[in-house]
Amino acid sequence: MRKVIPILFAAVALGAAGCEDSSTAPRDVTPPAAPRGLFSVTGDHQATLSWLANTESDVAGYRVYEAPCASGSSCPYDRIGATAATQFVATGLTNGVTRYFAISAVDQAGNESALSFEDVFDTPRPAGSTALNNFVNTTANAGWDFSSFAKVASDDPSCDVFYGNNGSIAQMFATEVQVQPGTFVPNDIQDAGYASSLDAVDFSPVGNNAGWSPTGTVELIPGHCYIVWTWDDHYAKFRVTGLSSTTVSLDWAYQTATGNPELHARRTHTPTNSPRAIAWLR
Repeated sequence: MRKVIPILFAAVALGAAGCEDSSTAPRDVTPPAAPRGLFSVTGDHQATLSWLANTESDVAGYRVYEAPCASGSSCPYDRIGATAATQFVATGLTNGVTRYFAISAVDQAGNESALSFEDVFDTPRPAGSTALNNFVNTTANAGWDFSSFAKVASDDPSCDVFYGNNGSIAQMFATEVQVQPGTFVPNDIQDAGYASSLDAVDFSPVGNNAGWSPTGTVELIPGHCYIVWTWDDHYAKFRVTGLSSTTVSLDWAYQTATGNPELHARRTHTPTNSPRAIAWLR
């Protein structure tokens, strides 16, 4: 078994022959089934865990465990909390560091199940809010650099995306990075659709042809989430919370761990020899 925690079964005391009280009900020593359907939603220094409720009528609650890796003697699962609900927020986590989680069920007699069988891991990442200027009016603070969590000019070499509004359409532009003279590598972007919150979108599509904008631009719509893949192998996302002809307000999140499968699709870029043309302004 991938993960096992010790379960203490109380021995039933046997009295001398003829002295056993037949009116005493046998003690419940049967543990519940391991919880199912565990999944996580990544947060800033935290991860929200959710799972399916056990079907046993005598389940009293659940215990939550955390480990530095999925299995093995070097990866003990330490208890970090307990709850009667089917959701738990693991807090105090380090951004960019992956942690593994498991859940057990405990019944009213104190019997504890084996740990959940899913390999559930999460890598917390920084998140925040910002507002960008329309670069048509001013290039200053029109762009965003996810890696430094900072506003930059739209023509700054560190700019990942920037906002533009020509009076008829509001767009976000993914930039291209010059990795050597004459060679540019693009950042990618796509519209993930309407989402009730930034964390409602908790995955990145996989593959070079998985819906990424061929022009490197997306139309901005309030309430929509957008996924960004940067040329240096990082995942990011943002949600539009406010939009005008001069500014766009965003909630954003950025995965600091490179090559991480949590909210990240490992992809390959083909360098191009010229930057994208901003034809929409013409």
